[in-house]
Amino acid sequence: MQTTNEIVILSGKGGTGKTSISAAFASLSSNIVLADCDVDAANMHLIMQPENYVEEAFLTGYKAKVNHNDCILCGKCIDFCRFEAITEFQNRIIISESACDGCRVCEKICPTKAIAMFPNNLSKFFIGKFRYGNMVHARLAPGEDNSGKLVAYVKKKSRELVTESQILLIDGPPGIGCPVIASLSGANKVVLVTEPTISGISDLKRIIDLLKAYKGTIYLIINKFDINMDYSERIKQVAKIHNITVLGEIPYNRIFTDAMINCKSVTEFSPEHKISLLIKSFWTKLTSE
Repeated sequence: MQTTNEIVILSGKGGTGKTSISAAFASLSSNIVLADCDVDAANMHLIMQPENYVEEAFLTGYKAKVNHNDCILCGKCIDFCRFEAITEFQNRIIISESACDGCRVCEKICPTKAIAMFPNNLSKFFIGKFRYGNMVHARLAPGEDNSGKLVAYVKKKSRELVTESQILLIDGPPGIGCPVIASLSGANKVVLVTEPTISGISDLKRIIDLLKAYKGTIYLIINKFDINMDYSERIKQVAKIHNITVLGEIPYNRIFTDAMINCKSVTEFSPEHKISLLIKSFWTKLTSE
């Protein structure tokens, strides 16, 4: 079901501290549903260490395989494969698993039905209990490129767990591609995490462009704001132009690294630290509006 308070944490680029802040937010609730939608490089489970009670294979598509006993080496599959996934080597048809897109054209045109499609289900999907509620996460198998579909599935299963009184907190993927759009869909609040660097500002502008059609409320956190004060001011100007609420600024501090080394969020590791108190104030504002 659709929750009344669905918050997605996004960043235009990797390395801004998005997952660290998501973990800190999750640790401030006694009963939350947490979704790790960064399926290409999922790492929230390393901090939250959920005890999984659901583990399923996820079908990302199909791959073609050839039965050499039935193959007559006519070469039609090679001619029709637009992905150049099929070659002939030493009188045998070879299909590259990494290049095959699973389009089924080769299966359809093979005169001897020597090519068949097999499910590609190496990716995994998990639901687990962690110390602050339920967590839904996934692992995209190496080389797979259907992460948008897997993100949509993670969100679907997350929503099934949410009650009206709960918050669904989503740690979204970096960038502006299909997985980001899938994680954003249906959320009523977005928090952008950025940093005062050239690439940070550039990628922030790109994700703001992506959000032009978004109808919910957009917030901004400037992480490591003190590494370049001029760029931090430029970021605040960008936010002002686009009517984005700046939740606040977080100074650079090794406390995030120390917390991760101990498999904890910063708000768990050192609750009274100035960084933790800052993040608590952001969370209070975010959940009260």
